[in-house]
Amino acid sequence: MRRRTFLHLLPLTAAGAVRVRFDAEQQRWRLHNRWIELVLRLTPAGRFGVEELRNWRTGALWTPADSAHTSPLGLQADSSVYDPETLYRLIDHSEERAGGGGRRLSITLEDTAGFAHVTLDVEMYPNHPVLRYRTRFTNRQPRRVWIRGYDLTAWRLGDRAAMYRSFRVNQWVNYGRDGNFEPLDGSLGHGRPVLVRSGAHGQHCGWLAVRGHDAHGLLLGWEFDGRADISVRHDRALRYVHLSGPILGLNQPVEPGGTFEGPFSFLGLFQGDWDQAGWRTQRFAEAVLAKPVPDEDFPYITWDSWGYQTEIHEDLLRENAGIAASLGIELFVIDLGWARHIGDWHPDPDKFPSGLRALSDYVHSLGMKFGLHLPLAEASRHAPVLHQNPDWTSTNSYGYFDAESLCLSHLPVRDWIIGETVRLIDEYNVDWILQDGENMVKHCVKRTHTHDPANSNWANAVEGLNYVVEEVQRQRPATHWENCEDGGNMMTFNMVKNYVTSICCDDSGPLVSRQAAYGVMYPFPPRYSDRYMPDTDIDRYRTRSFMFGGPWIFMNKLPEVDAASYDWAKKEIGVYKRIRRHIRDGKVYHLTPRPAPFRTDALQSHDEERDTSITIVVRDAVAREPERLRLRGHDPGRTYRVWFEDDPREHVMSGAELLEQGVPVSLPANWGADIVYVEPAADSR
Repeated sequence: MRRRTFLHLLPLTAAGAVRVRFDAEQQRWRLHNRWIELVLRLTPAGRFGVEELRNWRTGALWTPADSAHTSPLGLQADSSVYDPETLYRLIDHSEERAGGGGRRLSITLEDTAGFAHVTLDVEMYPNHPVLRYRTRFTNRQPRRVWIRGYDLTAWRLGDRAAMYRSFRVNQWVNYGRDGNFEPLDGSLGHGRPVLVRSGAHGQHCGWLAVRGHDAHGLLLGWEFDGRADISVRHDRALRYVHLSGPILGLNQPVEPGGTFEGPFSFLGLFQGDWDQAGWRTQRFAEAVLAKPVPDEDFPYITWDSWGYQTEIHEDLLRENAGIAASLGIELFVIDLGWARHIGDWHPDPDKFPSGLRALSDYVHSLGMKFGLHLPLAEASRHAPVLHQNPDWTSTNSYGYFDAESLCLSHLPVRDWIIGETVRLIDEYNVDWILQDGENMVKHCVKRTHTHDPANSNWANAVEGLNYVVEEVQRQRPATHWENCEDGGNMMTFNMVKNYVTSICCDDSGPLVSRQAAYGVMYPFPPRYSDRYMPDTDIDRYRTRSFMFGGPWIFMNKLPEVDAASYDWAKKEIGVYKRIRRHIRDGKVYHLTPRPAPFRTDALQSHDEERDTSITIVVRDAVAREPERLRLRGHDPGRTYRVWFEDDPREHVMSGAELLEQGVPVSLPANWGADIVYVEPAADSR
């Protein structure tokens, strides 16, 4: 057994530095920054787990429930279970950099039978009250074993004598009929579990928050695109909060000496409301997980051809491209219909007699980026790839525009998709991939494929979809990807690692789009809520409905837009470009209930460093004009200048007035909207 002592390994002058300390005598590890501390221990009896999790800023202390053990370890290999009740001995521990100033502590344990080495990796980052963790399993037996269980959220903590509520968010489900990012706020009581059914084709986003009546809470996210069912329940009699999150249908083989690496999850602490839980999650995601933005002008103003459905051709697209460039649009995307068939990724010669590269070059000559729609996991029965390889389909086909579904975890399929995607990026000079499809994590139990037939969920998520996207991005890093899975149905914290944005509500109208953005921007950074504005009238109500969030995507048939609408669109595009960075990086406050018919709704973005805010307020068909809008986040003792995008009035107000009385907003007519700007007054401290 090897033991190492880590003391003061990081410079004390580093702001928010992460430190690891090890007490060799007690076999106790302390991992902390200026926000939180985690204490782990291997007891003399051989039990490994969490002793305490502390919020330094608030004093809140989370400990295991009485007479219980808790540990992020939760794994099953064949019939052997590795959890807080398992007896271990210490094999090794080490520390390394985790990027962004973070540190990773790795503790390797061996079960008393010597069947496996189980390693817990825990990461902590400066200025984030969040732990990121995973379990690795190394097979020490002379035979293959199967990982049959992996718990993404294996925590059981004392309830701190509090009553609890849970908070989840739906995904876009069944074209919005069964889910449009509705926030689900409910009581945790009487031991009944609250479920989060997450992953591709699931019901909920891959995130959960729990808050006590004292406003102290936990936030959790998991980095897995496949299906997982996370549950949380509060046992008031035994006084603990219990979380568990099994990956569904897991049956991953591990050869002798081989290692299974589980997905990372994260657990964070917060104090406050659900906006605070979201803010802590979003800042951590942007700092540690999310694909970096392409440039500082992101999110982009975009035009997409889906307003024409598949009735497109090069002359029509050239005409739209010229108008789009004159409006100030930055990304020009050709949607479904450009290829000969789905899965035959060559341009239709009848639609593009000059070839697709000629159109790409023209778009680039206008100063715009060029994007292509690519449902890479689907293929038409008319595509040569299925004529030549009919067994490449998955067991379940999901009916994407009458195409068949491909099994991405079958190695020949995976290699072919990677090769085709790299080829089309090169041949057509593609800057942007709009990845679409119906359930990107296919179900396949074929014994003729290279994956284990009982391991479809894991194989098609990790070894299929994730491998394909990551390998193409490794080979062609300058091309950026948008997640468009089924209109917004793979909202996970693994998704944010591979895509710079995500659709959230297909191509819906203004109210549905505001509803979706409202929900998405609890767990996810604002840029992961792009909205497709249908081919419709261009007016104030509609344009303002699509501004707060990620890329704003026009689908208008631009040659048919009249002069007044063109002028208004150009003006509003200028407004969007002026405010997009603030909204991208600011703290989101949900100032009103969720948008609905006959309501006024508002979202605020607050820049904590500069103490500025931008609020978009939209009036639906409401009987009475909204009078005042209470803003949040500003300093009550400071003085601010308040002005509007449309209303000519200006105000000088104290922070206390902004918070308590609110800003007077003038929206005299239904279907109205305005933008409220707040900045510190010139003479304010």
